[in-house]
Amino acid sequence: MSQREWIEKDFYKELGVSSGASQDEIKKAYRKLARDLHPDSNPGDTKAEERFKAVSEANAVLSDPAKRKEYDETRRLFAGGGGRGYGGGFTPGGGGGFSQEFNLGDIFGQPGGPGAGDGGLGDILGGLFNRGGRASSRPRRGADVETETTLGFREAAQGVTVPLRMTSPSPCTTCHGSGAKPGTSPRVCPHCNGAGVVSRNQGAFGFSEPCDDCRGTGSIIDDPCTDCAGTGIQNRTRTITVRIPPGVSDGQKIRLAGQGEAGLRGAPSGDLYVTVHVSQDKVFGRQGDDLTLVLPVSYAELVLGTTVSVPTLEGRVGVKVPPGTADGRILRVRGRGVPKRGPAGGAGDLLVTVKVAVPQALDADATEALKRYQEAEKASGFDPRAGWAGA
Repeated sequence: MSQREWIEKDFYKELGVSSGASQDEIKKAYRKLARDLHPDSNPGDTKAEERFKAVSEANAVLSDPAKRKEYDETRRLFAGGGGRGYGGGFTPGGGGGFSQEFNLGDIFGQPGGPGAGDGGLGDILGGLFNRGGRASSRPRRGADVETETTLGFREAAQGVTVPLRMTSPSPCTTCHGSGAKPGTSPRVCPHCNGAGVVSRNQGAFGFSEPCDDCRGTGSIIDDPCTDCAGTGIQNRTRTITVRIPPGVSDGQKIRLAGQGEAGLRGAPSGDLYVTVHVSQDKVFGRQGDDLTLVLPVSYAELVLGTTVSVPTLEGRVGVKVPPGTADGRILRVRGRGVPKRGPAGGAGDLLVTVKVAVPQALDADATEALKRYQEAEKASGFDPRAGWAGA
């Protein structure tokens, strides 16, 4: 595919969003389409598989603010005629328009050329195609891939290793990504000497365009691999073991370098980004690196004091409730929270909130004892509403 064909793709239309969509809108649209079109959900459906590849390609550009900006700027130049010949329709020599596809990164970015060093279209295309504005025969790096996984609260806090089953373009296992039949190797294209581009002059102008013999790859495969048709890529299902570090939070992304979509003919693979979702726990909550829990206690335990066994991530620990503790007080148990990331290590704290549990019914003896306590409390001069603003 030529650069111009690639640029003229409407990635916004692929994702079903407007050109002014926010990054969150793009992310939500991609996630929904990826779930609906994933090959695992549509076995044998080639149309769904092609759409899955298309939306993944669109997301790889639009989810990256820098690439999206370059893509938008380049499309605007094309819409204004900046991508046809020179000067939006001017044809050297007065002839008709050019029908061939040009290497636009070379036309506008070669040393001494019209776009050299001016930060114009050559720089934009150079960044968009990772070519630095110069011709390159290196095959394009594979696209990044995104997936999701859901962990239990304690798994996320303590760290866990999870297997992820994915269906995506991967290096061909027969030719190991070279595209050539086992026992053979690609040879350097004699027409372009491995550059992938050839130059031609049109009047006063010099142009570079992809080499027709090697289709811009710089190499020729005489005996293609039969399993991948010479591309070096197969769409296959694989299982990847992912180590989730301790303390990962809900919505955090884990990057696995080189585990994304395979590059063409042995080019580097893209990266895999795993978005982690964390389910809620019945006992624990979380505030940064601190764990939180609510401890039910009786009124007598608050007044007289007690020691209560509470759960932690590793087991249980005794928490001392001092006499006269107020309802709602937070007791801190240091070092019993979520493991901290970074070289410092350590862990957060366990924050225990005491909350009095009121009995819904009492027998006759308990009711009588409570009444006697109430009378004794009044006799001692205790007033629970002393100093209260509403008194």
